[in-house]
Amino acid sequence: MKVKEDDTLLLKHCISGHGKPVSFVAWSPDDTMLLTCGNKEVLKLWDVDTGICKLTFGSPADCVISSCAWFPDSKKIVCGSSEPHNRIWTCDFEGNELEVWEGERIPKVSDLAVTPEGNHLIICSSREIWVRDFPRGKEWVISEEHSITSLSVSSDGQFLIVNLNSQEIHLWSILGNCKVADRFTGHKQGKYVIRSCFGGSNSLFIASGSEDSQVYIWHRHQGKPIQVLSGHSMTVNSVSWNPTKPHMLASASDDRTVRIWVGSRNPCQSPFP
Repeated sequence: MKVKEDDTLLLKHCISGHGKPVSFVAWSPDDTMLLTCGNKEVLKLWDVDTGICKLTFGSPADCVISSCAWFPDSKKIVCGSSEPHNRIWTCDFEGNELEVWEGERIPKVSDLAVTPEGNHLIICSSREIWVRDFPRGKEWVISEEHSITSLSVSSDGQFLIVNLNSQEIHLWSILGNCKVADRFTGHKQGKYVIRSCFGGSNSLFIASGSEDSQVYIWHRHQGKPIQVLSGHSMTVNSVSWNPTKPHMLASASDDRTVRIWVGSRNPCQSPFP
């Protein structure tokens, strides 16, 4: 879909090529390419303008890719897999592996991200968040008490949020200078992977899906929801805030719909009055 200046939507392409359900998509920072992958599926790179698959990475027999992320220059990606063994690697768009991390100390990757300036790689395993500082060659670990299902990074690259199956979202400083996470509660999550995101004016808000078919919104400095959006009829798995239109939010649900929420353009108001 393409979003016009007046916030109307235009269908651009219907892309197909996977043999099994697609469970993960990632837009390139320059908005020209799209990565898609699924459980026991290949990773595909799509040209947004033409809708054509430019490259297929590997085969389902090689490994199970759990997640992938773009570097800010849109010229390379990082992927994580857990089968047949734990492995993290970066590659270019000719399929060449550039860096590889594997072995006993590499965690089983549930999600990963690269900060917008490209200085930090963040990896989530079952109950740990690994942060690797590329310029300094250092890494550290943030521990959680409950299983982590998803990860999102703020647009300024300073904070991250993780969804936990304890029905909490935790916010941490990526620089490792906070000992206790800020906590956000109110949504429902116990069985499924639920994704959240930063967004709104200056990324001051957090949105999350929920197993009760709602979309929950918090202010970053308030632990309780400031808004609950109703419209879906089944679990809302994922949400994504428009990076260039802070008044626009998308949500995807098990009810087989994607809903676009359009709120106030006034940054001083609650995002969806």
